[in-house]
Amino acid sequence: MSVILTHAYYIFEDEKEQNIMRPYAPLGLLYLSGYLNKNNFKNEVYDSTFYSYQEQLSFILENKPKIVAIYANLMTKINVVKLMKELRANPKYGNPAIVLGGPDVTHNSENYLNAGADFLIIGEGEQTSHELFLAIIENKDYHEIKGIAFLDEEGKVQKTPPRIKIKELKDLPLPNRDAIPIHKYLETWKEYHGKSSMTVSTQRGCPYTCKWCSTAVYGQSYRRRPANLVAEELKLLKTKYQPDSIWFVDDVFTVSHKWLKSFHEEVIAQDAIIPFECITRAERLNDEVLELLKEVGCYRIWIGAESGSQKIIDAMDRRVDVNVVKSAIQKTNALGIETGTFIMLGYPGEDMTDINNTVQYLKDANPTHFTITIAYPIKGTSLYNEVETKIKQKPEWQTSTDRDIDFKRTYSRKFYDYAVRYVVNEVNSSRKNTVVSYGKTKIRSILAQVGMRIYK
Repeated sequence: MSVILTHAYYIFEDEKEQNIMRPYAPLGLLYLSGYLNKNNFKNEVYDSTFYSYQEQLSFILENKPKIVAIYANLMTKINVVKLMKELRANPKYGNPAIVLGGPDVTHNSENYLNAGADFLIIGEGEQTSHELFLAIIENKDYHEIKGIAFLDEEGKVQKTPPRIKIKELKDLPLPNRDAIPIHKYLETWKEYHGKSSMTVSTQRGCPYTCKWCSTAVYGQSYRRRPANLVAEELKLLKTKYQPDSIWFVDDVFTVSHKWLKSFHEEVIAQDAIIPFECITRAERLNDEVLELLKEVGCYRIWIGAESGSQKIIDAMDRRVDVNVVKSAIQKTNALGIETGTFIMLGYPGEDMTDINNTVQYLKDANPTHFTITIAYPIKGTSLYNEVETKIKQKPEWQTSTDRDIDFKRTYSRKFYDYAVRYVVNEVNSSRKNTVVSYGKTKIRSILAQVGMRIYK
């Protein structure tokens, strides 16, 4: 076998995911597999999601590929390092070349290469991977291949010039979903939620400049697949897999109103409507856009805010007015489309006034769903660069992720654990239809405030 494309995520080791069980197929690997197939390069995808580390190693041992290509991100980094070390240490696996790609390798190149990787794919992966795989299989020179990193004979990191991104996404083949057990995803969703869900990508890159967001793979570009091809993909999924819903993984689904109108026309014309949810920005929504979305099956829109404090939104370089976000959520609710919003606590400069502004924003906007994270700096982002000198202690790279990095904030890290509980319970106590009674949520809010005062 020439190459195994894999990752290192095992759902049965992820306690948080086991509580929600909303797994999605590794779309990036499937796009790469589809591209390799189009170019007649044999490959096998080992989707580790529903399997174990030992089962993954057994598959590699049985097939002894010449290349093991592993997708690495912030969440899977520790397992990726573990997998690499085993493949490197034990010759029974056939000493395959180890190639890594994904968002985490760009700004951690030296670490990954020293941990056992032979090559890194920097940025968009399809064209670079194909060229590199051919060079490895045919034992040809790879030094002129654009978009890779490797160690030279002296152990120093060498990076070739970056590759120009694919301009015409219409040339990309569909992700090779046949390469993995898609039924496991559909059945898991059905079992835990009563309906199945699949992912679709329509664009690459994001033109916005939010300081905490990584653009390591696709950059600050905006490239879109033609609307008719997206509709064709939806029709295919509808016919072949019958998913109950679609999650569009794009950063800003409604960034182009012109494209959205074409999408609306094509989906209706091709009888490709599948209920879906998407993410967008408030200023890229208006009454017409909301109507178009609803007519083609949109049942939930995630509208980014990250804070209810304009001061913090500006510090993030979000370039949006909090009142515009609030209004967009309210209008979407009124149209009968569910809403979601994201909140980030602990951003540099945030104080108690900002947190209370966030609570009030959530109460006024009243999104159907909201999620909260505590800000952490991803290497390579503007946020990381801003707080690098304020990092209290960098944990051991091979056994930690960027989520474990803490920096000097307005209050202690423990304070924000209680702040999350405070925001959740304070907002839920104001909701008439909350599952938990008003009394319980209010008591929990008060207890959280006590914790915040202790650790302030």
